[in-house]
Amino acid sequence: MAEAGSEYRMMRVTLLGTGTSCGVPVIGCQCNVCQSHDAKDQRLRCSIMVETENTRLLVDCGPDFRQQILPQPFRRIDGILVTHSHYDHVGGMDDIRPYCQFGQINVYADPIARKGMLEMLPYCFAENRYPGVPAIGLHEIRAGQPITIGDIEILPVEVMHGRLPILGYRFGHFAYITDMKTIAPDQLALLKGVRTLVVNALRFDKPHHSHQLVDDAIEFAHEVGAQRTLLTHLCHDIGLHHEANARLPKGVELAYDGQVLELGE
Repeated sequence: MAEAGSEYRMMRVTLLGTGTSCGVPVIGCQCNVCQSHDAKDQRLRCSIMVETENTRLLVDCGPDFRQQILPQPFRRIDGILVTHSHYDHVGGMDDIRPYCQFGQINVYADPIARKGMLEMLPYCFAENRYPGVPAIGLHEIRAGQPITIGDIEILPVEVMHGRLPILGYRFGHFAYITDMKTIAPDQLALLKGVRTLVVNALRFDKPHHSHQLVDDAIEFAHEVGAQRTLLTHLCHDIGLHHEANARLPKGVELAYDGQVLELGE
């Protein structure tokens, strides 16, 4: 799928959240990042919105979804792609209720994440649902098997979040990956030809058992061959945005909440 999505004339990606599971500022923290007044140092939990003229998708729907979506135009959500079922990535699913006035919202997850969501939100999938619960259609997808939603073709790619297999997503020449620690060679091959990459990088140092650091993300971006790389899923240990950004090599930058990427051929 090296040239997947070449039919897209324009696609807009909005970074709704670029923070790690605690968000930034971290509750009760007095560090200079958490006390910063720079909007780029304030990070909600990770999520993106991918849009063409006709189709709107979310990748993940975390506990900050309501706050993230309020500034956006109110129109149909055509699908939600789940990376994995940890709370910081799916904890806002109940808040999609207002969008169900447009019809059922289809949610796509791998078998592990699908099981996790059934356990986390059983009332949304009960046989006899009480009035007002979100109308969700839960669909199982697998890495390496493309799907199409509206006019957007998506290729799920498996990465490892520690020992947990989760999904990243490729949309033509753009890819979004979060919570990755490692990736198998056959899955890396599915990302060849990606030009713009958004990928997780927790902090500069102090290794983590299930997340990449900045150097790991930069090496990964080089392996993919991305021309532009934006680092996401950042914790407060990354440092102040303007200082941390200055430490990064050409072609690599810190993502920030509300950032918009206009992507086209």
